[in-house]
Amino acid sequence: MNPTKFQQTNFHKSETRGFFDFGWLKTHHTFSFGSYYDPERVHYGALRVLNDDRIDAGMGFGTHPHDNMEIITIPWLGTLAHKDSMGNIEEIKKGEVQIMSAGTGITHSEFNASKTNPAGIFQIWVLPKKRGIAPRYGQKAFPASERENKFQLVVSPNGDDAAEKGPVWINQDAYFSLGNFTKGQKIEYHKYIPTNLVYTFVISGSIESDEIKLETRDGYGSESANQNWIAQEDSELLIIEVPTIG
Repeated sequence: MNPTKFQQTNFHKSETRGFFDFGWLKTHHTFSFGSYYDPERVHYGALRVLNDDRIDAGMGFGTHPHDNMEIITIPWLGTLAHKDSMGNIEEIKKGEVQIMSAGTGITHSEFNASKTNPAGIFQIWVLPKKRGIAPRYGQKAFPASERENKFQLVVSPNGDDAAEKGPVWINQDAYFSLGNFTKGQKIEYHKYIPTNLVYTFVISGSIESDEIKLETRDGYGSESANQNWIAQEDSELLIIEVPTIG
């Protein structure tokens, strides 16, 4: 893929995302995906896909292939049942983060593990640093108590999947952080790599800076070295820091 020229600043209101209702699946796409295409929203640097999926009980995505993509899944509701061609059979629930380096090629399926309750996930794709690597899988739990009024690093190029604590590893110079902030709290994020871009996504709540206000499911991309916000209400944030190109 040859990424198109990125915009230095991107502001994506939640209602401007692509939306599809397949009955069993209700999905919002921040960036172009499937039948949703916007030439101004193909990607943001190496961040290629940010999908917000709600999956009915017992339903899901049958076995399908991927290659040369870093795929990050963050459940926001319920539990997801995962099975892949690497032999992994896992359940991923809210509070956990899963990553797959598709590399030379994998197949996998994802289903709502509950027969009675809906599930919700963010599925995020990042263009890889190295193509053609051996496929790999990582998954960890990240206690919410460790991100109260601060950011908790959950994905990084220096992660160690085997370690009990710390982020999972990604095949890219990218960093994912989660944070839960109480109303009135000052929020500061400092980039790990000065040349990277930062995409701020509000999972819930609202935050405000001198320039802009973000509400639930809004996204904002910036190349500024430091991100400074004030929580206008109790807010849950996802920060995605990525290189300017994949």
